[in-house]
Amino acid sequence: MNSQLLFATLASVVSTLGTIPYVVDIFRLKTTPHIYSWFVWMVLQGTGFFLMISEGAGHGAVLIGVNALLCAITFTLSFKYGTKNITVFDTICFVGALLAMILWFFLHDALLSIIVVSAIDLLAYFPTFRKAYTEPQTETVSAYLAGSLACLLSLGALSSFSITTSLYLIVILVCNFALSSMILFRRRQVC
Repeated sequence: MNSQLLFATLASVVSTLGTIPYVVDIFRLKTTPHIYSWFVWMVLQGTGFFLMISEGAGHGAVLIGVNALLCAITFTLSFKYGTKNITVFDTICFVGALLAMILWFFLHDALLSIIVVSAIDLLAYFPTFRKAYTEPQTETVSAYLAGSLACLLSLGALSSFSITTSLYLIVILVCNFALSSMILFRRRQVC
């Protein structure tokens, strides 16, 4: 097995294993996913997967494809188990992300597209950041930490390392790490 395939496999396994406690916590009513964030992440990760493949990311794109499926599962669960605490700020972020997706659709430049996709993904984190800040007990930290580790591993699986193939993974890595750090910090403050 070549090293890129090994890194891609490890990244996908880490991400999937990290999602299991999140889904279990959803069914236990401990975690309440934010439907806006998960919808945008599902669409963007599917888009990011195809963009990365088209730009030669090779096995490095596998994680993003796996994550698109995992996001679809969480998005579906959000209808029944998601947060009901949706604010005007959340809706503004959601509409902004949707408008940016429309803009992305008309772009025909891979680099510009991945920059826009990364920016939209970042914007989609804001509703979850806001919810997790006010209700830190409603998120499963291990899922976001596993997501950061999976992105780090996936960077090692890239066939071609460039801004176009790596930026999206780096944005997700940083956002997941920042979110998990903030949740842990807020839990210490609140509890």
